[in-house]
Amino acid sequence: MVEQIFIFDLIRLFTGISILFYASYTDIKTRRASNFLWMIMGFIGGILLIIQYFTLDFENIYYLIFIPIMIGFVYLLFQLRLIFGGADAKALMAIAILVPIEPSINQFPVWGGTVMPFSWTIFANSIIIFLFIPLFLLLYNLGKGNAKFPHSLLGYKMSIKEAKEKFVWPLERYKDGKRKFVYMPKEFDASKEYKEFEKYGINEIWVTPKIPFMIPLLVGFIFAFVFGDILFNLINLIT
Repeated sequence: MVEQIFIFDLIRLFTGISILFYASYTDIKTRRASNFLWMIMGFIGGILLIIQYFTLDFENIYYLIFIPIMIGFVYLLFQLRLIFGGADAKALMAIAILVPIEPSINQFPVWGGTVMPFSWTIFANSIIIFLFIPLFLLLYNLGKGNAKFPHSLLGYKMSIKEAKEKFVWPLERYKDGKRKFVYMPKEFDASKEYKEFEKYGINEIWVTPKIPFMIPLLVGFIFAFVFGDILFNLINLIT
């Protein structure tokens, strides 16, 4: 039985990494990820759960109730615009079906024993990894000699011409004869802002990259299988 569960969890690991890796690649290139990917992930997850339920002793079966709870929670975050990408939301919903219960692959995850559903562990890990991005941006800007706060934590300098061709948002706006810092754009189409800067002869501005959450989600997925719930164990360590 243990060997069969091991095989199921390996299939879950391989499925998750493969699909999230490909989705990350297409997201970087086009900022799109096919809905078909999440249909495949959810289908494989559903089949594995059905087989596991009818052929093995299903430990912690009550965790399955977290599947609709997580799907509803992710949908709510998407509606509140706390999750921007539709693909990100669909990926998290599919993950809720693929791995609702903490896997067990030999001695992994190293920090096992979380009380949370495993899909939440993956999501929480992804958020923690995403929060390290400002540190990387700061180090990059320090290396370029562009130390300016809070700009250096959120983006980097780029020419207007290049910004038009990249997946970035301006961190600045020209208003009332002054360059003003903005955390988030009011509109996702920045063409008006770019024209305004060019009108006043400004050729270089601070921009923030449109970093696909799919990448932290992929890393968070791998971390969850290898290490477990980072947040849960940090809290345990502190308390």
